[in-house]
Amino acid sequence: MVNHIKRLLIVNRGEIARRIMRSAHNMGISTVAVYADGDIAEPFVKEADQAVSLEGSSSLDTYLNHDKVLAAAKRTAADAIHPGYGFLSENKTFAAAVIEAGMIWVGPSPNAISQMGDKLSSKKLMTEAGVPTLPSIEVVRGSNAAKLAMEIGYPLLVKASAGGGGKGMRVVLNETELLDAVESARREADASFGDDTIFLERWLASSRHVEIQVFGDNHGRVVHCFERECSIQRRHQKIIEEAPSPAVTAELRQRMGNAAVAAAKAIDYTSAGTVEFLLDGEDFWFLEMNTRLQVEHPVTEEITGLDLVREQLRIAQGEKLSFDQSDISIDGHAIEARVYGEDPGRDFLPTSGRLLLFERSNVANARYDTGVETGSTIGIDFDPMLAKVIVHAPTREEAALRLARVLETTRIKGLTTNRDFLVSVLRTQAFLDGDTTTDFIERFDPPRNWSPSRIDLIEACIAAAMVAQGDRRAKAKVLTNLPSGWRNSEMPPEVVEYLFEGEKVFLQYQSQRDGSFDVVVDDFELSVVIKHRVGKEISLEIQGRLVPFTVVTESDRWFIHGPMGHLEFSEAPRFPDPDSSDLGGGLSAPMPGTVVATYVSKGDSVTEGQILMILEGMKMEHRIEAPYSGSIEEIYVCEGDQVSNDEMLVVISKLTESGN
Repeated sequence: MVNHIKRLLIVNRGEIARRIMRSAHNMGISTVAVYADGDIAEPFVKEADQAVSLEGSSSLDTYLNHDKVLAAAKRTAADAIHPGYGFLSENKTFAAAVIEAGMIWVGPSPNAISQMGDKLSSKKLMTEAGVPTLPSIEVVRGSNAAKLAMEIGYPLLVKASAGGGGKGMRVVLNETELLDAVESARREADASFGDDTIFLERWLASSRHVEIQVFGDNHGRVVHCFERECSIQRRHQKIIEEAPSPAVTAELRQRMGNAAVAAAKAIDYTSAGTVEFLLDGEDFWFLEMNTRLQVEHPVTEEITGLDLVREQLRIAQGEKLSFDQSDISIDGHAIEARVYGEDPGRDFLPTSGRLLLFERSNVANARYDTGVETGSTIGIDFDPMLAKVIVHAPTREEAALRLARVLETTRIKGLTTNRDFLVSVLRTQAFLDGDTTTDFIERFDPPRNWSPSRIDLIEACIAAAMVAQGDRRAKAKVLTNLPSGWRNSEMPPEVVEYLFEGEKVFLQYQSQRDGSFDVVVDDFELSVVIKHRVGKEISLEIQGRLVPFTVVTESDRWFIHGPMGHLEFSEAPRFPDPDSSDLGGGLSAPMPGTVVATYVSKGDSVTEGQILMILEGMKMEHRIEAPYSGSIEEIYVCEGDQVSNDEMLVVISKLTESGN
């Protein structure tokens, strides 16, 4: 019997909420969004047919709060709930509550979630089924973690049993690191998933992360939709995914697909699920099963032509899968890159702030799954992913190079992102050769940030100067019919200084009677003509070469996108700030967040590398350590304090060689 969904409530946010809405609306289903306080103006809220505030800011108070979500469903007369990924997507208690309330749960049964959504129980089930698994053991509170670790052996991975996305995971090389990693993983897991259960697992430093997409319906049919490789990772979280894997042969694909289907059939699995494996040559080991839709599902859609969310909704309504195993095949190659608000140059620490500009590239036919737009704010309470950018091409190399070009021409301003790092990975020869393992970043160390040449920087500064003088002229209230910079006598040139990561560009420019500008910089004399200017877009003719730029400014900050890529720099003040001061020895917050623990007080002596405090932001922890031995001169924060990026935390007076 088919029970058609009329109104679907989506317990999620950002890009996945929009993605689910797209399929639901195409099927004639009305949608309801729920949102945290900081999400009220985001696109997913505006695109839903209805939206309900969950009256809170943190994930625990909003998207993880069963009672609030169920109350919102009742209030809007929703007859189905889709959890997306993360949050409540693998919560058996919530799934059961939805069903008990008489609504349709778009996902597997609570029993299947219980058996496979929990990483510990799923590994036990796979071992009993004969699927190869890595040694693992739970660390219950009060147990001897060091003794348990000896059973597993080093190196090992401390891992959260619930959830995913790299949260609650720590690589441990020896016993010295163990206890701190266990407690840190517990805190992170509890903050992210509301479940602090953790376990230890053997760690394979170099292997491939390959997963199989499976689908089951309520009529006994289970199929797989081939594999995805997700080996390019940082902090155990995927950033580039592709389908198919360059390492999987037809014979290996069949073996891994059969194993994944067998795992799903063993628990009468329905809906979308993913069976993850670690692959080394022809050998593979079961890692976990995600009983939900995956972040990287678009690459499977691109090579199969399927709409996986549509299939989920059809199965939830009681319909049969629209395809059989023999109906699908692999068409070409697809690669997805996750664009995050983070700073690769600072070990991928999350960044936050307002997007002054977010514009998709128009150089190729790329798919953008995104939850943001120009003006969106990336806060500290949730994952800082801005977008997933996906391309499909006839060959893997073409897909990689096309995606790199698409990312290069995607305009993102106001926030530091990993966009340029993704481009460098995609253009690395080892990636193009298919030499992709989970330690790829450590082995090949692709450039973390794009480094402009001096000429690139100069041309970007010229663009900023031309926009600035044009804007000043547009605001003039007198002699508005005269060209910018016109004088009836010889006047000295305009001067401006820009700063980029300690590098200075001192620029002089003077308007000529023909409308051009003479620009002097680094002892070079350049002729510049503004050929076109509309809003933030400007085209300059520099020494006879036409160069387009996108220019956005905020206060003294300039964000320039041109053929060379994206640059951000500041305009130096004409007069120094007399109130500015430099706190020597000061340590500032590397990211916005909450101080969850402090270990020192004013006057304490500290040694190099000693942990001073722990910050938590965007559901990850960061240790603030002493850069050298000395004493605590000032401490500006306490446990529970909210801090912004670069806010001063502590000042250390350095220990001199004499000990004073």
